[in-house]
Amino acid sequence: MSSCGCCTSEASKNISEQPEKSFWRNRKFQFLLGALALVIPFEILSLFSLHLPVYIELPLFLGIIAWFGWGVFRNAFEGLLKLNFSNINLLMTIAVIGAFAIREWEEAVIIVVLFSLGEALEAYGVQRSRSALQQLVASTPKTAQLKGSTDRVSVEDVKPGEIIVVSSGDQIPLDGEIVQGRSLVDEATITGEPLPRSKDIGDTVYAGTFNNDGYLEIRVTKAAKDTTLAKIIHLTYESAEKKASSQKFIEKFSKYYTPAVMFGAVLLVLIPVFIFGKPFTPWFTQALTLLVISCPCALVISTPVAVFSAIGNATQRGILIKGGQFIEAMGKIKAIAFDKTRTLTKGEPIVSDVVAFNGYSKEEVLACAAGMEALSKHPVARSITTKAEDLKLDIHVFENFQSVMGKGLKGDCLVCTDKHHCLGSRKFVGEEHRLEDEVLQKVEEFEQQGKTTVVMGTQGKIKGVIGVTDEIRPESAAVIASLKRLGIQPVMLTGDNRSSAQYVAQKVGIQEVMAELLPEDKVQALRKLIEEHAEVAMIGDGVNDAAALASASVGIAMGAISSDIAMESADIALMNVNLSLLPFLVGLGRACKRTIQVNIGAAVAVKVLFIGLALTGISNLALAIFADVGMTVLVILNSLRLYKFV
Repeated sequence: MSSCGCCTSEASKNISEQPEKSFWRNRKFQFLLGALALVIPFEILSLFSLHLPVYIELPLFLGIIAWFGWGVFRNAFEGLLKLNFSNINLLMTIAVIGAFAIREWEEAVIIVVLFSLGEALEAYGVQRSRSALQQLVASTPKTAQLKGSTDRVSVEDVKPGEIIVVSSGDQIPLDGEIVQGRSLVDEATITGEPLPRSKDIGDTVYAGTFNNDGYLEIRVTKAAKDTTLAKIIHLTYESAEKKASSQKFIEKFSKYYTPAVMFGAVLLVLIPVFIFGKPFTPWFTQALTLLVISCPCALVISTPVAVFSAIGNATQRGILIKGGQFIEAMGKIKAIAFDKTRTLTKGEPIVSDVVAFNGYSKEEVLACAAGMEALSKHPVARSITTKAEDLKLDIHVFENFQSVMGKGLKGDCLVCTDKHHCLGSRKFVGEEHRLEDEVLQKVEEFEQQGKTTVVMGTQGKIKGVIGVTDEIRPESAAVIASLKRLGIQPVMLTGDNRSSAQYVAQKVGIQEVMAELLPEDKVQALRKLIEEHAEVAMIGDGVNDAAALASASVGIAMGAISSDIAMESADIALMNVNLSLLPFLVGLGRACKRTIQVNIGAAVAVKVLFIGLALTGISNLALAIFADVGMTVLVILNSLRLYKFV
């Protein structure tokens, strides 16, 4: 359910000025839920023609309508003055007036409460999205240290070409190129890749990433407003605004329906009375009957009840849906773009392979490597020590330990006969130890599979090779297969390296792969997919996915493991990080779409039929009540079936 564009922008402005707080603690939302709980029993009783005394019902319902609906009525009046008949508030006001005209007060109040609840959800989503973007902006580096100075200056004052220095553990403030030093840089903010990348002279680094080790001198290549992180923020805002401006069917329908009914009612009095000389009273009564019959209660309620039923079903399964338009959109998608890391994979490096050479055992290779990595906090190091601990191996002890920044480790093992060891990349180990053909073949095999390769050498020969990979989620392949059966094309969009992306895609059954993408590249790729498929969903978890999530027809975040900005940029969140819910979500969206289409089609058809009867003078108030109340009940019952969808 969506309010008119003017209401949305006004709500966005007002609520963005308020401090963020939990939706469940929002006072208006609590009142709306209380009002809904209060009105539902009256609505149920009215279905059996049971009513409380008028002096109880009427003041109660008028109070609720006045409290929650005054803004609707005000906007409807303003829209009428401007002849803006596409204003959905005017349609709502006619629905309420029509319901009161036929003494169906319960319908009037429940329509106002449901409409207000939809507006509250929409406004809260705007607030949270703006808040998350503001938090991202607040977390970006504000100052930088120029080379040759001990003072820090604003990043806005640093010009491209100037040299900045970044110490170990600091955040890189601007995009640039390393001119001095080497380090491991955590680029998860930008690329989503789980493992820090080794950076050396000549390599590119990005604002918002973290310098894990070592001292760096960086030549700035982009001004603060043009950095990759700034583009993420800009694209997210831009895409969110485009999404908020989309116009819904009922708004388009009301642009023609509302004035047509009002004009028809006037003509129904003027033509018979002033042209044919008929008596005024019966035709004025017939005109009122036309307005009552035309009351769009069933039409207005056709979408929100179906949407709330679908959202309620999804919520019970751990799916957070931020608005009705997004569950509808899930029913239209033709393709889903997947991020790789922490979406199709777990985002946690694990040891997948241990290969021993030159007579050594796998256990000795792993125990020795774990001893060298024992003091490191690097994710690959943790995966090796964890594997050794899981196998209950006695981890070796080292002395004369030496860490070579960005390359590897050296040390003397106190357990092994051959004491001196090197551990790291094949290039680093190859400086001291000969890499046999079978070793090179195994390393290349692992790299083609997208695995990180750790080589261990001792006394001029290779002791073993360890393969570390990002573990694929066990449900990923089955989910991709299910989506294909539903006619949905899966696509991978990732910032990770091409080899790793191709390997994971092959394992899970994805044919179309785009790798090594920066955030703006993901947005461009997504736009091309939308041009091809019209409706495309995107699922991801990181800051680097935020702009793409906002650009997609439906953005889906991987719940609890997602970054704050990804959670707030997304339209739907899988809170229990269960990828297997995707096929269910697509099916639920399609069922919701069908239900809404049936509801709207039936409501419009019945209205057209009875309006025709009214125009010919056949209809009466009893038929009007039947048309309005009966259709509304059928629409509600049809919509509630979505609670049972599996």
